[in-house]
Amino acid sequence: MSEVRNLICIGCPIGCDMEVTLEEGKVTEVKGNTCVRGKNYAEKECTNPTRIVTSSVRVQGGEIDSVSVKTQSDIPKNKIMQCIEELKGITVNAPIKAGEVIIRNVADTGVSIISTKTVEIRN
Repeated sequence: MSEVRNLICIGCPIGCDMEVTLEEGKVTEVKGNTCVRGKNYAEKECTNPTRIVTSSVRVQGGEIDSVSVKTQSDIPKNKIMQCIEELKGITVNAPIKAGEVIIRNVADTGVSIISTKTVEIRN
């Protein structure tokens, strides 16, 4: 039995309306995309969706009380809540540099959580 999903592509600024046909969990057809990025996005989104996760963690002794963090690359969508749970209660000590690893291998994904900005020590 086939399934049809409608997606709006986020692969480029055009935002194509796409229709994706799946047979037994496999993409058999993608319609509506104007570039190959659309086809690739549709296949990935329908078979193995992933996301970048953004959040913040507390900073002790910093010029500000928290620092924004994100996954270094996308992680499986079904691991998002586990990732957020691992971030709860995390406090880092200033100074923090942009790109510094906060958690390695978050939610057993092989992906690190990194800071997205620099936080200096409070004067």
